[in-house]
Amino acid sequence: MLGTLVSTVLPYWRTSAHIGPNIVTAVTNMKGLWMECVYQSTGTFQCETYNSMLALPSDLQASRALMVVSVVFSVLAIAISTVGMQCTICMEGSAAKGRVAGTGGGLFLTAGFLALIPVSWTTHEVVQTFYQANLHSSLKYELGECLYVGLAAALLSMLGGGLLCFSCCEKADGGRRGGRRHGGGYPYPAPGMGVATGRARTSSQTYRNPTLQMGVNAATKAATLARSHTSTTTQSSTPAQGAKKDQRRNPAVGYDVTGYV
Repeated sequence: MLGTLVSTVLPYWRTSAHIGPNIVTAVTNMKGLWMECVYQSTGTFQCETYNSMLALPSDLQASRALMVVSVVFSVLAIAISTVGMQCTICMEGSAAKGRVAGTGGGLFLTAGFLALIPVSWTTHEVVQTFYQANLHSSLKYELGECLYVGLAAALLSMLGGGLLCFSCCEKADGGRRGGRRHGGGYPYPAPGMGVATGRARTSSQTYRNPTLQMGVNAATKAATLARSHTSTTTQSSTPAQGAKKDQRRNPAVGYDVTGYV
């Protein structure tokens, strides 16, 4: 943005060429988008703005408009990109933060492209005019410093905007290009996931505690021995029924862990 602004304001778009009989360097003429300046070897620097805007050539009018729009787009891109950056707290936690940063990158791309058009156009015109053989050397100009600054600013703006848009697209893609993504809590479901999502968690796997199973088996064997050693059927059937009821009522025999293996 600063490079585009400097190249728009300063008059160093075309400088007088000291070639052939025009080798006197005491006076240097410079032309820009808004004014024409003369620099003398004594240190005097005089500028005169263009009196009429409509009387200017069409290419100069178009260059003015494009550079001004490029500066405006650059300022808007800085403001919008600052809001969408991850290092700022603006819109923190919002899903639209990445899209805002992508919009700022798009504005940077547009601003760089708009600044590149008049800079390239003027460069081509200066080069073509310089190599015209039937044109007097006093009317020939060379490339000014603003053309180099404007070209560098346009390229940097387009590069920065492209990188910003690409990074936002990668963030919106969610990293699916790098590999397969799994659900939350992979490989185990997060606690309370079934309640939060409203879906019932089902599983056919049942975990049985070996320690408790050994205790139940021992109780069953003791009940069997008791039945074989008792003499009456009423006394032997009662402990067996109690043991069976205890086995069925024991909640630690087996319980569903809903997939936690």
